Amino acid sequence: MGIANYTAPYPGRQDEVKNHFLIRLLVFLVSCLSLCGAGELREVIVSHTDDSGILQLFRMKEDGTGRVQLTKSKSGCRMPSVSPDGRRLLYVEPEKGALSLRVSDIDGRNARVLVGEGMNLLPSWLPDSRHVVWMKARQKKRNQDPASNSQIHIMDTKTDQSRRLFNDPEQIRFSNAMPSVSSDGRKIAFVSNRSGTFRIWVSGLDGSDARLISPPPGEQNEGLQLPIEQKVPAWSPDGKWIAHWEGVEMIHMSQFTGVRNPERDRKISETFSVWVASSDGKKRRKVGRGDDPTWSPDGFVTRAFPDPERGGPKVMIETGAGEKELPIVPQRANWGRFAWFPALPRS
Repeated sequence: MGIANYTAPYPGRQDEVKNHFLIRLLVFLVSCLSLCGAGELREVIVSHTDDSGILQLFRMKEDGTGRVQLTKSKSGCRMPSVSPDGRRLLYVEPEKGALSLRVSDIDGRNARVLVGEGMNLLPSWLPDSRHVVWMKARQKKRNQDPASNSQIHIMDTKTDQSRRLFNDPEQIRFSNAMPSVSSDGRKIAFVSNRSGTFRIWVSGLDGSDARLISPPPGEQNEGLQLPIEQKVPAWSPDGKWIAHWEGVEMIHMSQFTGVRNPERDRKISETFSVWVASSDGKKRRKVGRGDDPTWSPDGFVTRAFPDPERGGPKVMIETGAGEKELPIVPQRANWGRFAWFPALPRS
């Protein structure tokens, strides 16, 4: 209903009603614009299930519009990562008993296998849009934490030459997993058990000068008497902050232990939370419940958690005006993480 055609029930209050309507309209427009900062919707690549229940990669706006399917996998595509120049796409796909690492053009075409053997997880790009890092896990049984026997590898996607990133014998005595490289390419955030329980560490790209950056107040969850762990670090675009997951690891839940205990499962899931720590380790804050943190190109944290009403994950993002939902996963759909398009210079 247009304002010009609206007639107030009491003529003397017509201006008041019009003003009230204008205020409500302005509030609505501001709330819409706040989702995307300056009003221009950003783009993401999302792994979620198709109509057949298979994880595919989809490109879309951050409000879920303009959705285009990029892959037609028979086994599922997950853990996407967009190159900093916005031209290529890195992701994981099960193949012949392995979790292979693949790279394609940004539209999903010309896909090829980078690493076809082993359990390759959480790949990401270096700032040069040429080299990639990922964790290679050696999981021996279903209820084993994939990070518990892992090392970080690096590959040159032009030559396909790869090697283990850390080579010092003292470093590789422990597990090193889930890498995230800073925007200047000089530092890496990763997960390691070198202090006992898995924690977030930061070092030089070669693994030198490694240090803890987000120690929790305690080693165990007192109620569950299980260790508090940290996983999935994600470096902010400006290199000042690292987001990560913290909580009791899900390998203690019924689906992995084989012992049904819904109440214990609920308590474990309630410990899942996203935190942000300064890269110098001096500050940290809790963002909220959830997992799988990412950073938008303009430096806002996202988190995801199960939503029974949606029948799948709910993805939230911090904004200057509070939190907003990113409706990038359809209702009743499963997902395998998502990635932002980088902020590219305007031509």
